Amino acid sequence: MFTHMGIVFRDLKASGTFYRAVLAQIGVRLLEDHTQPDGTGGLVFGTHAPRAPFFVVSAGRPSFWVAGSAAAKSPVHIAFSARSREAVDGFHPEGLRCGAANNGAPKVRRGGWYNAFLIDLDGNNIEAGVRE
Repeated sequence: MFTHMGIVFRDLKASGTFYRAVLAQIGVRLLEDHTQPDGTGGLVFGTHAPRAPFFVVSAGRPSFWVAGSAAAKSPVHIAFSARSREAVDGFHPEGLRCGAANNGAPKVRRGGWYNAFLIDLDGNNIEAGVRE
């Protein structure tokens, strides 16, 4: 299990607005805002649970990048755990309203997972799901 993950986006303000809205649907909230005046920095999202994993949305050039690295150049898949089917049902339309593309409407899929998929503003495949 991971402790945290971070992804670099082209536009921190737009991605921050997007993730605030869609993650709120599954009980994940903004915990810290480290936005800098030049638009770089990061936003930390989590559940407030002790020692729970957290997710960082950032902009700027992080120290771990190698030559040629750039935001939205290599999209990733991120799966978030939802509390309920209703949370997944809220996640998907909220994401569409905020500019994401549909990559799979809410339904039961492999192994009893009820989940939904969106393509975020930078081309990442994001999922919210709950095991039924």
